[in-house]
This record gives sequence, C-alpha cells and structure tokens, in this order.
Amino acid sequence: MGLRFAYTVIFIFVLFALLADFIAPYPYALQNRQAPYHPPTHIHFFKDGRPTLPYVHKYELKDPLFKVYEKTNTTCRLELFRKTPYGFKLLSVAEPCHLYLLGTDKLGRDIFSRLVYGARVSLTIGLVGVLTTFILGSVIGGISGLLGGRVDSLLMRLVEILLSIPTFYLMLSLRSVFPLNMGSFELFLAIVFILSFVGWAGLARVVRGMVLSLREKEFVYAAKTYGAGTFRILFKHILPNTYYYLIVSATLSFPGFILGESALSLLGLGVSEPVPSWGNMLSEARNIPLISAYPWLLAPGVALFLVVFAFNLLGDQLLRRSNERVKG
Repeated sequence: MGLRFAYTVIFIFVLFALLADFIAPYPYALQNRQAPYHPPTHIHFFKDGRPTLPYVHKYELKDPLFKVYEKTNTTCRLELFRKTPYGFKLLSVAEPCHLYLLGTDKLGRDIFSRLVYGARVSLTIGLVGVLTTFILGSVIGGISGLLGGRVDSLLMRLVEILLSIPTFYLMLSLRSVFPLNMGSFELFLAIVFILSFVGWAGLARVVRGMVLSLREKEFVYAAKTYGAGTFRILFKHILPNTYYYLIVSATLSFPGFILGESALSLLGLGVSEPVPSWGNMLSEARNIPLISAYPWLLAPGVALFLVVFAFNLLGDQLLRRSNERVKG
C-alpha cells in the first residue's frame, strides 16, 4: 500500500513537470492586478439541486483593503481540451471568469499554474543533482577503495573535510561565489553544482567501503588474471554489484536536493522570480498573519511535503526489500 502511494504521488508530480504547459491554466508569469490573493475558485457540479455541467462564478473584489471577494451572477462553463490565448489547455474557462484552482498570490498570479511549473524546476534540479552526485560519489569512492594507498588517503581526507563542514553553511558559502544577477539557466546550473558538491562525499565513503570488500572476491581476481585494467574491473565488475544500494540511496537522497533548492530559493539565493520553484513560492508564506488570512499560499509547502514523503517512503520500501533479499 505504501509503495503504491509513493509511486502514485511521484507519477502525478512527474506528469505535472512533463506536461506543465498543457495542465497549467495560465502562464506562470501572468499577472491579474485586479485579483491579488484571490481565493480558490469553487467549481459547481449542481444547479438548483440538479446535476449539471461543471461551471464557475465570476468573482468581484468587494473590499480592496482586506481582499474580500464575492460571487456574481455571471457563470462560465468549465471546458476541457480547449485552445485558449495561452495555448491548448486541459482545463479552462472563458472570460470574464477565471479559473484559480489554488487561488492567487499578491500579484494575482495563479498559484496552481506556478505550482505545476515549479514542479518542473524543483524535480529537474533534484534529478540532475542526484545523477551528478551519484556519478561523482560512485567513481571517486570506487577509485579510492580499489587503488588504496596514497590515493585512498588523499581522497578520504577530502571527504572528511567536506563532511565536517555544516551542509547548509557550505551551500550558502558556495552560493556567495556566484553573482546574484545570474540568468535563470546559469543559476539552475549553479544550484545543481552546489547541491552536487555538497552531496557526493557521504556516498563516496560508503561506496569505498563496499569496494574494499568486493575487491577481494574471486571474480575480481579472475578479471585480473585475464588482464583486465583497473577501470575495467571497477566499472564492469565491482560497481555493478553496488547498483541496488545506489538505487535505494538515490531515492532517499532525492528529497534532500529538492529541500536544498527550496531552502536557497526561500532565502532569495536560488531560482529567482518570475521563474517559479516551490522554494521561492514559499517565501511569501513566511508571514504568519498572511498565511492565516490566505492559507492557499501554503500549497507549495503541501506539494513539497508530499514529494519528500513519497520519495522517503519509496526508499524505505526498497531498503526493506533489499534487506529481505540479503537475508533470503
């Protein structure tokens, strides 16, 4: 049951990331200055007690000071697979109504649309960061364990230095090296570099320990007898025997990359506006009175919790199956 839940949540958010242009009703930077902090649009399925095609009401700003909205008698039908001024969309409504499934932020931008586009940014950073970290960690740890001697001592001292520095302060220090006015793509690469640089050391030490035990196995001696080189032995015979641990570790570390990006963006050091990520979307939710008045601002936090929980649950289930496999 837990594994099915994890797969479902991950699949939904991956679908959001892949089909963001189709699923999001509006562009992520589109502003409606007439609708700041607009409440979530209520979709109606009944009219006068009878089932009807889904429709929404038009909202009007009743009190601009306190952002109080009221419904009008104007109704608009909810439409599927319709071409809009913003492209071909899964869900849409015609003017003068608006479809804000999770409300809007202070600039009148649709939070659901930004959440969907933010999934693309946050999950991509997590994916690229995990791949980069695991390539670095497995290769460096494998070389250290297989070669031993001075190479092993040098690499492990570097690992110990990195592990001795508090991760969050190391991320902030690395971020300060890059200029604050970087473009979105350059900033994306910088965040991936920062998170990967921080994350590879722990994996390298674990892989090194596994390689130390595997290099004494008979198949390694057989490969050496047939004249296989060091790197051939490492990549063809030793590292493939660690793949199950690497898969489990990747699922458990994936949330760390998403949270790392969110922490940097929350502090204004990560992905910058107007490009959405779950971290910079949550920066507006730091104001407690604002959250109590407009709770839909916490929607990115709910998405972040669900994804992190799903990946941790997936990793826990895979780890349990790995232990059962070893015992069996």
